[in-house]
Amino acid sequence: MSQETYELKAEARERVGKGSARELRRNGMIPAVIYGDKQAPISIAINTNEVTKRIHAGGFMTTIATINVDGKKYQVLPKDYQLDPVRDFTMHVDFLRVSRDSQVTVAIPVHFENEDKAPGIKSGGVLNIVRHDVEVHCPANAIPEAFTVDLTGKKVGDSIHISDVTLPKNVSPVITDRDFTIATIVAPLVAVEDEATETVEAEGEEKSED
Repeated sequence: MSQETYELKAEARERVGKGSARELRRNGMIPAVIYGDKQAPISIAINTNEVTKRIHAGGFMTTIATINVDGKKYQVLPKDYQLDPVRDFTMHVDFLRVSRDSQVTVAIPVHFENEDKAPGIKSGGVLNIVRHDVEVHCPANAIPEAFTVDLTGKKVGDSIHISDVTLPKNVSPVITDRDFTIATIVAPLVAVEDEATETVEAEGEEKSED
């Protein structure tokens, strides 16, 4: 499971639009919306510092939260947030309502372990990560914190596919039409460059002989 749930206090907001959003941000608040579960969306304002702390703490997009809107509580899952491209502060957050029976789609980070037990890496090979996270369907109350890939015994040329990852019960990848690659162990870049150089030199010698 992801980190423990947490609660954020929020205020309902009646005014929407760019002018209202700018005013909120000047006052240390962020405009946000709660939507989904076949109910009307609710526009809210939440404390900038509180949300920013949660985002930087990690697991923000995979942790169920409780939002207290003027005394009424909603179980939600963050679905998106926008950062200012210049100053990098949070500008807006979207929250999806969830219930005990909700199924959600989330991107779960992939962690790798036992690199020191992978012959391919010990001999100078490089772990080439194709996917840093995997998008899955899962119950809202059972979102995995991360998927762990064991690199023990992996050699240069080996690939790790989604079929090599043990998924928890009721968790399935969004991509189902292929056994997609998560990572590969490739030869050291220096070795590849040396091989390319040797090929070019050999071709040059052949031309000279002609």
